[in-house]
Amino acid sequence: MDVHISFLALGTHYGKVYLLDVQGNITQKFDVVQVFGLYSGEEFHETFDCPIKIIAVHPHFVRSSCKQFVTGGKKLLLFERSWMNRWKSVVLHEGEGNIRSVKWRGHLIAWANNMGVKIFDIISKQRITNVPRDDISLRPDMYPCSLCWKDNVTLIIGWGTSVKVICSVKERHASEMRDLPSRYVEIVSQFETEFYISGLAPLCDQLVVLSYVKEISEKTEREYCARPRLDIIQPLSETCEEISSDALTVRGFQENECRDYHLEYSEGESLFYIVSPRDVVVAKERDQDDHIDWLLEKKKYEEALMAAEISQKNIKRHKILDIGLAYINHLVERGDYDIAARKCQKILGKNAALWEYEVYKFKEIGQLKAISPYLPRGDPVLKPLIYEMILHEFLESDYEGFATLIREWPGDLYNNSVIVQAVRDHLKKDSQNKTLLKTLAELYTYDKNYGNALEIYLTLRHKDVFQLIHKHNLFSSIKDKIVLLMDFDSEKAVDMLLDNEDKISIKKVVEELEDRPELQHVYLHKLFKRDHHKGQRYHEKQISLYAEYDRPNLLPFLRDSTHCPLEKALEICQQRNFVEETVYLLSRMGNSRSALKMIMEELHDVDKAIEFAKEQDDGELWEDLILYSIDKPPFITGLLNNIGTHVDPILLIHRIKEGMEIPNLRDSLVKILQDYNLQILLREGCKKILVADSLSLLKKMHRTQMKGVLVDEENICESCLSPILPSDAAKPFSVVVFHCRHMFHKECLPMPSMNSAAQFCNICSAKNRGPGSAILEMKK
Repeated sequence: MDVHISFLALGTHYGKVYLLDVQGNITQKFDVVQVFGLYSGEEFHETFDCPIKIIAVHPHFVRSSCKQFVTGGKKLLLFERSWMNRWKSVVLHEGEGNIRSVKWRGHLIAWANNMGVKIFDIISKQRITNVPRDDISLRPDMYPCSLCWKDNVTLIIGWGTSVKVICSVKERHASEMRDLPSRYVEIVSQFETEFYISGLAPLCDQLVVLSYVKEISEKTEREYCARPRLDIIQPLSETCEEISSDALTVRGFQENECRDYHLEYSEGESLFYIVSPRDVVVAKERDQDDHIDWLLEKKKYEEALMAAEISQKNIKRHKILDIGLAYINHLVERGDYDIAARKCQKILGKNAALWEYEVYKFKEIGQLKAISPYLPRGDPVLKPLIYEMILHEFLESDYEGFATLIREWPGDLYNNSVIVQAVRDHLKKDSQNKTLLKTLAELYTYDKNYGNALEIYLTLRHKDVFQLIHKHNLFSSIKDKIVLLMDFDSEKAVDMLLDNEDKISIKKVVEELEDRPELQHVYLHKLFKRDHHKGQRYHEKQISLYAEYDRPNLLPFLRDSTHCPLEKALEICQQRNFVEETVYLLSRMGNSRSALKMIMEELHDVDKAIEFAKEQDDGELWEDLILYSIDKPPFITGLLNNIGTHVDPILLIHRIKEGMEIPNLRDSLVKILQDYNLQILLREGCKKILVADSLSLLKKMHRTQMKGVLVDEENICESCLSPILPSDAAKPFSVVVFHCRHMFHKECLPMPSMNSAAQFCNICSAKNRGPGSAILEMKK
């Protein structure tokens, strides 16, 4: 508003108006009102014969049509400029005591005097309401009324300890008007407070209240004036809820009264002015910057950082980074190094320079280990010196932590050769330290020095050695380390060697394992399992290896191998007295009788002897088995129980000496008879099935041969190769069709012989009177 009212720069003292100097000292009495423009030459000057308590200008005073203002003293005067630029005054109200408060909003003027609050409508020139004072026991000059407009139709009244909210200035219906004003108001909310009201101002749907508080001293039990408060309350229908309360420290508050405080507000700027006799306090809505200031003052850095992140678009005086750095410094000062280091990750983000600065700060306080897990590893990447400095710190005091960082950090973050040399220097003091050796192997791997890495892994017998070989194709480097690999894990080593025969030949592996025959056997055995022919040149050697290290697999090897020399195998088995293997070799070499004799004499196992004879299916072997068993009753029992299906049991029974006691002879004879009956039943059953099937097939063949055969122009004579049917259907013809579907002109067939009148297909006659033996003859 382009208007300055000098009255607003004045103070009041016991109802009189005085001009105040800068220090607040009273200089002279005053009953003059001046209104003049700050940026224009317009001016109003009026001298009054009584003190002026209050003044209010039209909300749109800057407009030429709104040059109006009111003054309040014993009267409420309305001043307005006429069309000749002269000012004229009109008395709006008088006779009810001094007017100490006036508020103008839109076309409505509200004022308060000793009796209550009135509202005047400038448009209709009518007073539309009167709100009487509630507590008449309070002196109106000591506890003046406070007024404020929330909007164009809502007035808030505070008087003493009472607050009233008047809203909805409504138009009356034409039928209700009569002699009443055209507009009326309603009181929609009223509540009491525990303090005296010195001023009111709206704040959204809440109220800002300047409170005058009296308290009772605990020592003297006398009432005294406490510091005024600026409260924010939420009005309800019959009560209110306190949102916040701030006590104000103003000079001389102990001597001040309720009337000595005033609350004014600037609606557009959300500023609130608290005026006391000696001080003016400016209050404004707390923004996020203020909130962050408060949090930082209380050292609540984490909450301040969170508030800044949430409202980063609205904050003006603070930066998230500055708050974050202050938070990190606070945590470091408090000794929370791990938390401070973890917060660096979020606060410093991708600012490499800040990261390096913080790392050096942590180095100064000896806490490099705390920040190491959170250092950036990709974006951004810090100087190699930073990473090397931390690695050296761990290398001096924590080998396990050093190894962890080497595993987690990419090898291109630091100078690998510098770290390798540092590790080697430490190994000179502790050469058997497995952690350092393993870490050195990983460093060699990063540096692509796979040979040295592989040697360390093999020395440590580390599980990753095979993965390293596969990943980096190090087969050329392990040709002389096959024994080490086999000693470490023979199963994995053999699988790897066999999977990569093209890179390490079988011959090379066998040669490397020559001094370790037990490992040589493991390799050749696995090779034989995969392919019986690949290692055929080593089958002779494998006989001795199986005999020495793996006898259970010797017999399966002899059975599956077609390349091992049988004479050599027999010699080795006989030297070691391997009966089962010898029996197999003798039978395979054709010496079944010697094999059977060894079973009977060495193993004394009639069941195995019988099984062997069954496999060979040789009558002479059965004869030898009977002869050998004839004087051994247990063997006779075994033969009687198993021989029935292969040899006539009568041959054995006739040779049994009279009087020989044979265990379980009756059971054995019963079993022979049962087996014989079973054989008879099986033969009869098979015969019935065979006859039934033959008859069924014969009938089927007969039905098939009785069916007609299609003969058309496409068929030819199998002898002369001309069409089987004549071109002239009227001519007589004779065609012979055999069951084999071959067709002939009758004259093309040879005459039947004298011995047999039957004709046969010339083409199928070689099949010994097969399906073409019968004929079908077609004549016309």
